[in-house]
Amino acid sequence: MKIAVYPGSFDPVTKGHVELIFRAATLFDKVIVAVLNNPEKHPLFSVDERIELIRDSLAQVDTDATSVEVDSFGGLLAHYVKERGAIAIVRGLRSTLDFENELQMAQMNWALYDAASTVFLPTDAETGFISSSLVKQIAAHHGDVRPFVPAAVVEALTRKYS
Repeated sequence: MKIAVYPGSFDPVTKGHVELIFRAATLFDKVIVAVLNNPEKHPLFSVDERIELIRDSLAQVDTDATSVEVDSFGGLLAHYVKERGAIAIVRGLRSTLDFENELQMAQMNWALYDAASTVFLPTDAETGFISSSLVKQIAAHHGDVRPFVPAAVVEALTRKYS
């Protein structure tokens, strides 16, 4: 079975993330969406909340997500990927700036665990400009985030910022 890990903070999950998850699911037998547990980042949503938002967001899309699992991890990504028996790490690229950072991380992960390759997927033109940070800024100022995040996330952001 070809397993890929799609790691990230997902604070919160966006329509861009969801689109990449489903694209990755067409390439691998199983995709593990791995939510980073890093308290130093001071996330808006807890790990459990982010996992639930991802699950709810995937369920809201009219596509089969049976090959997708949502989990969390802390520590080194390479260790988690090895533990899960994955052959690939999926990363989305929005721009050349993303590529420079992602390439450095991919090379480090390869040095730590060379049985898994990083697969870069360019983002969809309709969602490539979306970032979780921008979504949180818009929501904090009571702007309309509906075009950028799944309905479950809209509701969760509304509760956080009301």
